[in-house]
Amino acid sequence: MDKKFTMHVDVDAFLPATDEEKEYMVQMRPSSTFFKDGIKRLLKNKVATVSLIVIIVITLSSLIIPIFWPYSYDDMLGVKPGKRVDASYNNLAPFEYGKTELKRIEAGEKIFPHVFGTDSSGRDYFIRVVYGTRISLAVGFFASIIVLIIGMTVGSVAGYFGGWVDIIIMRIVDMIYSLPDMLMVILLASVLKVTLGKAIEGTSLEKIGTNIISLFIVFALLYWVSMSRLIRGQILSLREQEYVLASQAAGAKGGWVIRKHLLPNCISVVIISTALQIPNAIFTESFLSFLGLGVNAPMPSLGSLASDALNGLSSYPHRLVIPAIVISLIVLSLNLFGDGLRDAFDPKLRA
Repeated sequence: MDKKFTMHVDVDAFLPATDEEKEYMVQMRPSSTFFKDGIKRLLKNKVATVSLIVIIVITLSSLIIPIFWPYSYDDMLGVKPGKRVDASYNNLAPFEYGKTELKRIEAGEKIFPHVFGTDSSGRDYFIRVVYGTRISLAVGFFASIIVLIIGMTVGSVAGYFGGWVDIIIMRIVDMIYSLPDMLMVILLASVLKVTLGKAIEGTSLEKIGTNIISLFIVFALLYWVSMSRLIRGQILSLREQEYVLASQAAGAKGGWVIRKHLLPNCISVVIISTALQIPNAIFTESFLSFLGLGVNAPMPSLGSLASDALNGLSSYPHRLVIPAIVISLIVLSLNLFGDGLRDAFDPKLRA
């Protein structure tokens, strides 16, 4: 008799499914997180991956090479304490040697080459470029952290509380936006360079130098406005969500809601904005160092190296080309990596 027209229960339909039947019926996806999915999408972006590798190689090189490099960034090779013994070390071309070095080579001694030559004071140019890269990367990173902290704090407060708090903060932001950026940066750096000298004299900050400290102050005063506007916009759209209203109804304070609910949901925007802020900070530092308002001498910066090379541009063009290439490579790699982060972590661009 056909089972379709019977009232009897089909016992076979209640048998437990086998493992093969489960695999066939249910296609399980491995559990993942927002961060893991973003990393997978980032690694699929070949341009961003190559840019990340370039950034890592440049950063590690600037940290590791000075450990074993035989020359120091401030060591004048042709000068002994109190007197100059060999002026032939000045302005050497790449892989050239001074006269005393040539004599030592003839005597059978092995001399490490000057890969990029030397500058007008007889200092090894390669190690100065390496130190300049380290300084530019450090300034860019710490300046971006300062911008992130200030912009995230101000933007989250303005977006969450709204009302007159938001109005006052946004008017301050509008006033800062109306100022000419480069003119204010040069003006503030020049003024702070003079006023900070006496304030930090005799303190541990004196070793860092007035120029770097003034540079950080400039970033803290001017460059947080874009970050704050971005965070404020995100907070305004998130504060009306049900989980925020539930926290408020449970008696949670504003600071707790911002830290535990709102900022974690803005983390993708924060990461992307910070990654794109670093090349901007590096470019600004190089620009100010080029004008003489950046890193204090004799500590080199890529901008100060390019500025010093202008005097011998026709005779030693490589001394300008090398730091310019390094700056361009760092800024380009960071911008491309920031674009890759945006594509990977921005939910609106997942399609």
